[in-house]
Amino acid sequence: MLRLPFVALFNLLLLLRTLLGVPFRLLASRHRPAYVRFRLTGDPPYRERRAPRFQLGGQRPEPADVTSVERFRESLRLLAKDARLKGILLEVEGLAVPPAKRDALVAVLAEFRAAGKRVVAWAVAVETDSYPVMCAADEVLLAPMGRVELVGYSAEATALAEGLGRVGIRAHFVRRGDYKTAPELFTHPTVSDIQARTVESFLDERYADLVDAVARGRRKTAEEVKALIDQGPFSARRAVMAGLVDALVSEADLPVHLGLVKAGDSHEEETELESLSTYLSTVPFPPVRWRRLRSLPRVALVPVSGIIAPGQAGSGGRMALSGTVVKALRAAARDRRAKAVVLYINSPGGAALASELMLEAVQRVARKKPVLAYMDRVCASAGYMVAVGAKEIWSAPHAVVGSIGVFAGKFEAAALLERLGIHRRLLMRGEHSAIFTNSRGFTPDEHATLEAEVEETYQAFLAHVARGRGRTSEEIHALAEGRVYSGLRAKGVGLVDAIGGFEDACRHALSLAKVSAERFDLVTYGAPRRRISLLKLLMGAASVRTYALCPTAWSLGGWGTERFDAERPWWDGLSEVLSALGEARGWKR
Repeated sequence: MLRLPFVALFNLLLLLRTLLGVPFRLLASRHRPAYVRFRLTGDPPYRERRAPRFQLGGQRPEPADVTSVERFRESLRLLAKDARLKGILLEVEGLAVPPAKRDALVAVLAEFRAAGKRVVAWAVAVETDSYPVMCAADEVLLAPMGRVELVGYSAEATALAEGLGRVGIRAHFVRRGDYKTAPELFTHPTVSDIQARTVESFLDERYADLVDAVARGRRKTAEEVKALIDQGPFSARRAVMAGLVDALVSEADLPVHLGLVKAGDSHEEETELESLSTYLSTVPFPPVRWRRLRSLPRVALVPVSGIIAPGQAGSGGRMALSGTVVKALRAAARDRRAKAVVLYINSPGGAALASELMLEAVQRVARKKPVLAYMDRVCASAGYMVAVGAKEIWSAPHAVVGSIGVFAGKFEAAALLERLGIHRRLLMRGEHSAIFTNSRGFTPDEHATLEAEVEETYQAFLAHVARGRGRTSEEIHALAEGRVYSGLRAKGVGLVDAIGGFEDACRHALSLAKVSAERFDLVTYGAPRRRISLLKLLMGAASVRTYALCPTAWSLGGWGTERFDAERPWWDGLSEVLSALGEARGWKR
């Protein structure tokens, strides 16, 4: 009841501010823009991130920047109701979103076009990942100096054993399952056929999706699109000749092309395409975000982003730290307004012990309120172990899922130390007291002990997944041993419950709590941490650990930014692997 007078006062102030601005907006309505400019760049979140109330510094987005998929959808629905508005200009610059978010953006544009409005897409340079978004427009424009980097998808799998051997380092790892190919990065001189086939299966799916999107958007056959991809990349002139873009228009000439300025007219000032904020200043009664008497249903979002490792906030780099995630889960459970929890997982795996701690915390929350796990990039190995604690698992069609398996080992630097003239004398009290040293490899007895530990960890992994998925360990074992699936294939074998988008997953989580709502609030608990130095990672990667990591995640061009091509250097992915090997402390018996 105490909320009611404050809400009434707040809404009264909003009403007064709106009414006082009506005369000014009426005067400005004569200059209401016919096109509104939006700029798609980077990786906008699904929902608007709430900024701290008191925040000094920081980089603010440009007025035309799309700050979230949800806000973009709301803006276009508002514009679609204005009969005087012709459409929008969509500027695409450095867009790097996962396929699921790209599909969400395409759906927003399709809804706007279905309302009879026009979408004109423009870019200076566009890449393979972002070009399908431009294909969802009525007209595709390119700057005269621009390029269309439509070349398809590639991935680089790496084998370091020979290179490590040349500097005097040998990798000693024990794994469970032929498909658990993560240690092959360090133990094999060449990339195995299993690893290559796994990566190729994902390339096939992504390539087919790309061909279909371009064929529909540019009204071409699949064969024509495949032929064009094989001819890429394209200069601006070649892109027009190939029908990939409709015209070449400089940014300064966009108003003329859209009919906002007559060609040949001389103006002292250059005509600018206006953003949404300028458009709203010309609407007599713009939409007002009234404070509700009754709050919207709330969904708590807990991200598990990065390589999974033990630790608390401030002790790790680009990792999902167990202490941080567990703390966030507890806070979500205490939030009485949060009717459900969505666990957003973007992780190739990590330390087995840390993932089990997270799993236990997820299971505790799930006993109080529904927990739904969602992934649109990577949810593999230890990341998938965390997901099975949820009531349901949802995935995007092309997410990397599975890789149920473990490995353990260490790096031996005896030859390197000898070359550097470093002498070590190993003194022992206890048969296995030197199992962690990098001065030598494993003794036969140490190797047998490690194999037993890996087998024990693997069986525990199977048991966790079997309980979470309502299957037997034998059934899960047939799908495990490191096998990796796309979201679609994971749904087919029962590792995923549903294929869908982020918004649908959140609404379904509310429905599990018996709350039916089209609109809801999303509150995030926890956040990924900053990077740590590569030197620290390298220095820490010398002792025995037990891991559940998926190599396909980094072979496909990176699980962090989801740049599914060859532009991301292989050593960037390697630094993340070494990050896990150096920082994560697994199940040590």
